[in-house]
Amino acid sequence: MAEKKTAAVNEIDKMFKAGAHFGFSKSRRHPSAKPLIFGAKNKVEIFDLEKTKVYLDKAKEFVSSIAEKNGMILFVASKSEALEAIKKAAGTLNMPYVAGRWIGGTFTNFPQIRKRVERFEMLTSQREKGELGKYTKKERLLIDREIDTLNRFFGGIVSMKEMPKAVFVVDSKHELIAVTEAQKVKIPVISLSGTDNNLTHIEFPIPGNDASRSSIAFFLDEIVAAYKAGQAKQPKKEEVK
Repeated sequence: MAEKKTAAVNEIDKMFKAGAHFGFSKSRRHPSAKPLIFGAKNKVEIFDLEKTKVYLDKAKEFVSSIAEKNGMILFVASKSEALEAIKKAAGTLNMPYVAGRWIGGTFTNFPQIRKRVERFEMLTSQREKGELGKYTKKERLLIDREIDTLNRFFGGIVSMKEMPKAVFVVDSKHELIAVTEAQKVKIPVISLSGTDNNLTHIEFPIPGNDASRSSIAFFLDEIVAAYKAGQAKQPKKEEVK
């Protein structure tokens, strides 16, 4: 019991050092965040990190359960503060990601999105194999531009051959379109959400600072660790004799 308490204190201390406790001004606060506010400092509201930990643990348990079944999670963020961390987390787990503008229909019109991804894969493959030599210089230039555009919009979701088991977003208010699409097709949403977010609309909200690089990186590292812990629980395949 003492070890668990010490571990909890250490995790809260890490959150504090990462600046996870900072919210926004009271005027920006969504009513759903009120029970999670510890107080205010210099007119900036402060999250109660003990309560944040409860939500974080719940999200981590869910992520771990997905990992046990080798499920896929799509990582999403378009805020500049989150781009590096979202790519790092997705890359560590070999998961798809959207680091930039969400393309409408990614979930609700998935077959059409897959066609665009497949075209990107086809053109990229042809260029790598030197098969574009049959085209004129102008045509190759246009194809190169198309590849760059497709890569910018769809490069992160090439590995997403099917719908993910969950989506992780940084700032559910900022990523409202992605969240709405996910909920329409019944994909659970995990979200790092600041005090201006509606926490009641998210299946697995993590109340915390969603506006600083250090805080975002901390929570994403926690999600990555939870997924790896779940992977470790996967039943080992019997060795082929």
